[in-house]
Amino acid sequence: GAAPPRPRWRSPAVLGAAAAVVLLAAVGGVLASGALSGNDNHGRSSVHHAAVLGVPVCSSATAHAPKLSSPVPTFQQIGGKPFGVVTTRDGKYAFVSVGNAIQVFSTSGPTPALLRTIAVPGANKGMALTSGGSYLIAAANNGAAILNVAAAETGTGNPILGNLTSTGGGGAVEVQLSMSGKYVFVTLQASAEVAVFNLQQALAAGPAPADFVGYVPVGTQPVGMALSADGKLLYVTAIQGTLQVISTSKAEHDPASAVLSTVQAGCGAGRVITDGKLLWISDRQADTLLAFQAGELLSHPSKALVAVVHIGENPLGETLVDGGKRILVADGNLQGLTTATANVAVVNTAAALAGRPALLGYLPAGLQPRQFAIEPGGKTALLTNTKSGQLEIIDLTKLP
Repeated sequence: GAAPPRPRWRSPAVLGAAAAVVLLAAVGGVLASGALSGNDNHGRSSVHHAAVLGVPVCSSATAHAPKLSSPVPTFQQIGGKPFGVVTTRDGKYAFVSVGNAIQVFSTSGPTPALLRTIAVPGANKGMALTSGGSYLIAAANNGAAILNVAAAETGTGNPILGNLTSTGGGGAVEVQLSMSGKYVFVTLQASAEVAVFNLQQALAAGPAPADFVGYVPVGTQPVGMALSADGKLLYVTAIQGTLQVISTSKAEHDPASAVLSTVQAGCGAGRVITDGKLLWISDRQADTLLAFQAGELLSHPSKALVAVVHIGENPLGETLVDGGKRILVADGNLQGLTTATANVAVVNTAAALAGRPALLGYLPAGLQPRQFAIEPGGKTALLTNTKSGQLEIIDLTKLP
């Protein structure tokens, strides 16, 4: 989604005393483990110890780190404006949203091979596959499009089953399915809402207006979503810098009252991923990666933040790899990209949580890298580069 103008600093008074502590510690060079680039380079630590952690203030500073010589990514020109990417469970296919269309790739060979392009109006952001892999749900307009995966893979018949549409709102960005697979949640960046749909009903009788359940009111410009390990909670990040904890059962039946907690999550929360115990959030306006303990978000939210890692400029998409030992983060998502440096930050999660230097280095990326998908087996990552119209292939077996 589009990012608001990047402020230089946010006043510590806005964020509270905890953020002021972090700022003072940073300026003093406490726990220094690497310099930052930019005019506000004060030798801050790339990781802050939990004893002084608070949400980061807005900053355009980025962390210095080496350019990694391995792995060497492969860049495949696919055209359009690639954004979302997902892979099938059997490892044979990948789907990429490229702007009012979805491209279907065969991934059985050494590099993805384009099979066909399906016109899907409004489908230019995130996607998700149902648990059984039979349906692809693609964020579109004020809801989502439903595609039959088998038809999309083989090119037989019309793969588009219809659209889930809400009564208003707009700017659909991300799709998340409930644990049961009966419901679909869609972040609507333009209207500060999460739209809730009854997918089971739509698949049984065909998409209809009655499939729309309602809206969960969330922070300004909601974009990212992740589901808790037990499926009872939905985590939603908003670019205004909030993380909202939502009851999925309430969202499915009374969405207006589904928000359980709102937590300050940096300066410009972009995406959120989770391993069940930790939430990792990319902070677009502070150039950081934040880690929160999931178990503390409702009971002790002020103690939930456990790691802050300074990375590259305007980070967005992220993915856990190597069994959670590493995180890849797509940096360089400024809309204009006249000065931004695009790359992929490689972060050591154990080092981040221990308060040690965690940024291992940067891999090259195309212009405006967006979202990742991990191919089955965990050996290859696919990354969309929106502004350069590329699909990037990264060999995960060669990460440091």
